Amino acid sequence: MKQKTSQHKKAIPGNFLLFSLFLLFSPIVVMSQTPKEILYIGTYSEKESEGLYVLDFNRSELSARTIQTVQDKKSPTFLALHPNEKFLYAAYREGKDKNDPAGTIVAYAIDKKTGKLSEINQVSSVGASPCHISVDPSGQVVFVSHYQGGNLSTFKILESGGISEAVSFVQHEGSSVHPNQTKPHMHAMIPSPDGHWVYASDLGIDQILKYKVNPKKGSVGKKPEIFSTKAGAGPRHFILHPDLPYAYSLEELSSTVAVYQVNSSNGDLRFLDRVDMLSPEIQSDYNAAADIHLSVDGKWLYASNRGQDNLAIYQVDQDNGLLSLQGHVSSGGQHPRNFKVDEKGQLLLVANMESDNVVFFRLNNQTGMPEATGKTIAIPRAVFIEQLFLD
Repeated sequence: MKQKTSQHKKAIPGNFLLFSLFLLFSPIVVMSQTPKEILYIGTYSEKESEGLYVLDFNRSELSARTIQTVQDKKSPTFLALHPNEKFLYAAYREGKDKNDPAGTIVAYAIDKKTGKLSEINQVSSVGASPCHISVDPSGQVVFVSHYQGGNLSTFKILESGGISEAVSFVQHEGSSVHPNQTKPHMHAMIPSPDGHWVYASDLGIDQILKYKVNPKKGSVGKKPEIFSTKAGAGPRHFILHPDLPYAYSLEELSSTVAVYQVNSSNGDLRFLDRVDMLSPEIQSDYNAAADIHLSVDGKWLYASNRGQDNLAIYQVDQDNGLLSLQGHVSSGGQHPRNFKVDEKGQLLLVANMESDNVVFFRLNNQTGMPEATGKTIAIPRAVFIEQLFLD
């Protein structure tokens, strides 16, 4: 009996050593785990599209699998994440019924473990054909642009993450010289980093309008500052440089990018330059500029062409904000309506509507050029991409 007791005591140090090693290395294992990545894909509800797609994204393999589809309404063509990443807002082209010309805005809660969506509430967008949605930096206001209606609306974000009925509704007036400019066509609202202003691009009247924002009320002022663009340019999307006092307006009808200096005290815009987006090597009877984004470090700017079906890549001068064309890269499909620059600065994802695919590129941080990977995923009528990292 004494011999057995002695053997049992000798075993304890070995077990203790193994347990100590487990405690020592366990934190390393946990810390090295790759965060789960989710892609939200907006589509037009045509062909075999199932609406809003939620994908589990594998970065190492550049692959994705669908874990949820949401079909609350037809054509969720634009999405916006809340700054706290707990909520997602979707602009649907379809209204409450077939006779309602307005669209629908739906607020979703995000499951932080899976990335799946559950509806909080939905309200009328008020205007016809909502084509763009954004959220102010404080997470209190949703901004919605309406292409066919030529108007904008704003909504107060509730404590639940849901949204109120429309607080502001502003109808634009006017026209311009292009056949597609017989009336206003609101296309995007981009808030300033401090949340004091929101820049509204109206393609139909060749204007960028700067509205004062009241985050507490969820409203915008009634007397905007107006910045006129070149006649027939058709300002569509608008971005602000993350570090420098410059802004860039993608002009759909002229296939150009306009460069503006931003007054740091009042947000006013001063025109600096305009650059062409088209490749001289491609002959095309049709082209419509679509989307525009900056690299994470602000050194490169990307803009997509529908028609030539490519991306134009520019280097951003860090001293004066001006652009110099570096080249063009095929979008890997047809009709690249929107694209996403990866938040890690490693990838660029393109939604090609007519070819029903999302194409993955790797970004060369030295040259700024997207490099083809040969990796794609099939999504019918894909038009928008949002990205989320889960803890």
